[in-house]
Amino acid sequence: MLVEVCANSLESALNAQKAGADRIELCSELGVGGITPSAGLIELVKKELDIPIHVLIRPRSGHFTYSDMEFEVMKADVLVCKALGVDGIVSGVLMDDFSIDIERTKILVELAHSMHFTFHRAFDWVAHPLESINKLEDMGVQTILSSGGEPSAELGIQHLELWQQNSSMTIMAGGGISPSNASKFKTIGLKAIHCSGTSFGNSIELNGKISMNSTKHLVEGEVAVSGLNILETIVAAVK
Repeated sequence: MLVEVCANSLESALNAQKAGADRIELCSELGVGGITPSAGLIELVKKELDIPIHVLIRPRSGHFTYSDMEFEVMKADVLVCKALGVDGIVSGVLMDDFSIDIERTKILVELAHSMHFTFHRAFDWVAHPLESINKLEDMGVQTILSSGGEPSAELGIQHLELWQQNSSMTIMAGGGISPSNASKFKTIGLKAIHCSGTSFGNSIELNGKISMNSTKHLVEGEVAVSGLNILETIVAAVK
């Protein structure tokens, strides 16, 4: 069974390889579901690892319906990954009704040609998964990463089993994969699992320090941008 590790740093990537993982999905900021890592991190991981490296193409946190400018960034990031010689792309785009954005996803698949393409957990928001699986397969997607439309892959395991039985693509279980449940996905016939194996370290004492985390930006149904009117007002106040 293929084991993919969601690695958020060079250290995580090296640990995945040492542990015997088959490949990594490289990303940043796991706390928001992952975003595209820096080119510098991709380059260093590519230099240090021998196992395949797939890279998450997601320009921001939140939902999966992107503006034209955000989509241009996604396309540029795919081309950077191709130039750096990575092995696969992990991405996906939805319409605002939570159907697959066929046109834009197909553009990403075509740009990533010669690299493996995984449609990520945006799939867990799709209303008609079996129909969507067929559409993704037709456009050349090779893997779908999913928790079966549930908060964890263990809760969605019956859906994952059904989807794998109805597709020649790889349905990769992801979301809450742990030592205690990993073998369950092999038992039902899945070919791949996706995990982070997260542990915490490098701790320091922060008593009396203000928080640098900002919960006001964690709005999944909306996208934070620098507002033109607000900025104009601030600039006008000091110029």
